[in-house]
Amino acid sequence: MPVSPIYVEGARQNNLKGVTVRVPVGAVTLVTGVAGAGKSSLAFDVLYAEGYRRYVETFSPYARQFLERLDRPEADRIDDILPAIAISRTAPVRTSRSTVGTMTSIDDYLRPLFARASALHCKGCGRPVQRYSPSMILEGLLSSAAGKNVLICFTRRVGKVTAAALREIFRQAGFARVLENGRPVPVEEAELKPRDGSITVVLDRVPIEPGRRRRIVDSVESALRFGEGAMEAWIEGEREPLRFSEKLHCERCDLDYGNPVPAIFSFNNPIGACEACHGFGRVIDIDPDLVIPDGGMSIAEGCVRPFQSPAFYECQKDLLRFLRRKRISADKPWQELTPAVQKQIWDGEGNGSWYGIHGLFKWLEGRRYKKQSRIFLARYRRYLPCPDCGGGRLKPPALLFRLGGRTLPEVEKMAIAEAEEFFRQWTPPAGDRATELLLREIRGRLEFLQDVGLGYVSLGRQSRTLSGGETQRVTLATALGASFTSTLYVLDEPSVGLHPRDKERLAAVLRKLAAAGNAVVVVEHDPIFIRYADRVIDLGPGPGKDGGRVIHEGTVAGLIHRKESPTAAYLRGELQIARPEKKRQRSGRELRVVGARENNLKNLTVRFPLGMVVCVTGVSGSGKSTLIDQVLYRNLKRLMGRQMMEPGTCQAIAGVENISDAVLVDQSPLTRSSRMNPATYMKILEPLRAAYAASPQARALGLSRSAFSFNSSAGACPLCRGSGYERVELQFLPDVYIRCPSCDGRRFRPEVLEVRCRGHNIAGMLSLPAAEVARLFSDDEDIAGALRPLLDIGLGYLSLSQSAPTLSGGEAQRLKLARHLAEARRAENLLFILDEPTTGLHPANISDLVSTFHRLVDAGHSVVVVEHDLDVTRSADWIIDLGPEGGNEGGRVVGQGPPEEIARLDTPTGRALRETGVGWGSGEKAAAARAAKQDRGLGNGNIQIVGARENNLDNLNLDLPRNQ
Repeated sequence: MPVSPIYVEGARQNNLKGVTVRVPVGAVTLVTGVAGAGKSSLAFDVLYAEGYRRYVETFSPYARQFLERLDRPEADRIDDILPAIAISRTAPVRTSRSTVGTMTSIDDYLRPLFARASALHCKGCGRPVQRYSPSMILEGLLSSAAGKNVLICFTRRVGKVTAAALREIFRQAGFARVLENGRPVPVEEAELKPRDGSITVVLDRVPIEPGRRRRIVDSVESALRFGEGAMEAWIEGEREPLRFSEKLHCERCDLDYGNPVPAIFSFNNPIGACEACHGFGRVIDIDPDLVIPDGGMSIAEGCVRPFQSPAFYECQKDLLRFLRRKRISADKPWQELTPAVQKQIWDGEGNGSWYGIHGLFKWLEGRRYKKQSRIFLARYRRYLPCPDCGGGRLKPPALLFRLGGRTLPEVEKMAIAEAEEFFRQWTPPAGDRATELLLREIRGRLEFLQDVGLGYVSLGRQSRTLSGGETQRVTLATALGASFTSTLYVLDEPSVGLHPRDKERLAAVLRKLAAAGNAVVVVEHDPIFIRYADRVIDLGPGPGKDGGRVIHEGTVAGLIHRKESPTAAYLRGELQIARPEKKRQRSGRELRVVGARENNLKNLTVRFPLGMVVCVTGVSGSGKSTLIDQVLYRNLKRLMGRQMMEPGTCQAIAGVENISDAVLVDQSPLTRSSRMNPATYMKILEPLRAAYAASPQARALGLSRSAFSFNSSAGACPLCRGSGYERVELQFLPDVYIRCPSCDGRRFRPEVLEVRCRGHNIAGMLSLPAAEVARLFSDDEDIAGALRPLLDIGLGYLSLSQSAPTLSGGEAQRLKLARHLAEARRAENLLFILDEPTTGLHPANISDLVSTFHRLVDAGHSVVVVEHDLDVTRSADWIIDLGPEGGNEGGRVVGQGPPEEIARLDTPTGRALRETGVGWGSGEKAAAARAAKQDRGLGNGNIQIVGARENNLDNLNLDLPRNQ
């Protein structure tokens, strides 16, 4: 029986205009259209919200109070909706305890695997420590003592017991001999006065022969039982016994170890977490490289940077006095001083005459209640690997266990590709079914991470350091590992952060997810994904009020022929992103990064030409974001005296004097506050309020500028406090928001709404598109100038009052850039650093973005872009290509120069630039042919059971039809 598609009728969420669509189950449905056309509204606010809401309603009221509540979408009818999972590209993880391993649940399988199958290595001698079973002891004796007589013994502590009492105890137990001075002695003749409080009892004397296996095993089992899990085998003629234990005991060092439990391998559990760093793997401490940044300088020249500040220059004088007293040259470069002298300068003297550099920081630690002390300390502190666990996060006992020769922290530090190879080659003990199941889950999840293009990421990588695209793909791999079926997956641009080389592989993964009986909805603009889709929903034709309609619903081949679709126009090659007619030449001004060694960067020295659009490319994980954000941007800010997050390691940044400031536009989301809108974010409201306050009506009513702000008590509606709605709490049901009956959703007091300027009151003016407001105030440069960046970046259709949470990803990204463009008008020689600015943008929007980059350069600024989009790459003046691969195989410059030169290189980026059919405008025939070739059925929709062996089932294979 075929599975019914999800049916949506009359969706009116946000700017959707009564949209009616069908989403088939078992297929990949792609939602495309220009930014602001309503894609996110349909995919997330309608499909996901309703699927999630109905699923949550199946829980009890008590359970629902702990789950997120989503509003019912505005639609006439939604039928056959499935439980929904949203995989967005936002990175909500902020804790340092979350890693790729914990997100994907791989750590949950690694812990019991290490507890079951790892080998303990003694901390004393480093040799493997093994548990011995009776059969293993038998085999050991047959191999090392064949044909010889062996005394099977065990040792017990006896405490303060008289010899007579011991003889009686041994007689009753049937023991006839004990071992004294290495010789068996009858109990009646033995002294029975142990020096260490223990006596070794001889249980049996047996020749080691294959025919006596049963007797040997019986004696061994008895010895282990009486010896509390330990026994000795004294071979005839040997001075030392063979020691065996059922427990983890090192015979060589006589050390006992506890049985490993999964908790000792968890850095999120007090049992396993390192006590020094509490499982974080690093501690904050004074960084010697920040205190003495230039080892080529002498102390007299001021190499100890903290001592050069006016507040602590007396410390410099104290240090010079100490050096004179010790007859140490203050003019010798720091790096030429002996280690002993350097240690004295750092640690000071015990008599207190010189307190040392550490002494100053220790004194400041005691004054942390003062803000200036905290600020000063922060300049010279840095997170360093924990000295106790070496960054492994675990207590020392956990580091003694090895699987395939690797500790758990060593496995966590492997790249996914390396870890997959490691576990593919490691084989579990024969017949250990539980270990085989654990290994199968680990291998499967590692394979899924590889499939989504994350082979370069390590399992121990902190989740908060992942980009939005990487976070989304980790979540996608987790979903694949969970093997869900009959589920609606909604993904937001999974291609973000992926090099063109990796996109087809990810598209195949989405098809695999759909083939498992799921409905997969993808918001995407990339042509590779469009051509891999089974069904396309194209929204538009324009953004905002001009969008929200279905232009096309059907196959890719059908989309090609839609004349009114901007997406189809690009697929047909009729519209292409404009490239600069004339390439810029290098001006000679540049920024130079010397010796970058952060993460996987291999001691890079890179030159960034200024006065150009520079595009940094490379496959995922090649080191682009590390170089641009952590090394270049953060070090620039620190050199300019700005307190930033911990900068990446490099020897120097040269050419800082060529720029006035550096501006970073990354993928971090805008605030989720409903009170923020384009007018407040772009600071357009300030000149607007001034214009309204200057009107005759406002002056007559005595209204000041603050009255025209819904965030001010002077202007906000007193009932709703400027929010425009009232919230009604319904306890276990989602809260209901109703329009404010006092202001009718307009947010302002009645007397404020009476004031009109250019024909509109303040609420009406804010509800207009930015382009219309700019037209009304074309003669007012304060307002028109503040609006111009929005128009330049293609956001003229946005209403100035549109709430920030309702903006699409592409709109939010461009809004952030527009704010920086406004600031650029008042500055010179700015360096703009943009991390994947095309995120969320349709190619029609990318054209505006590329034009903005070149206008910035024409205005005297410089632009550095980290980007995979081939159209942005082709339009750049200069390309810096990193690679050749990701992770440990990346971190090198494999090419730099104009796009034409990079296209000649045999690198992933060079090949992508040369290939036809990868970028936009590849031709109608190629697109239609490929789409037709990939048309397929939507699967049989059956639940398949293969090899069921639970209870009395005998390797059962079964197909169960759904919905029957």
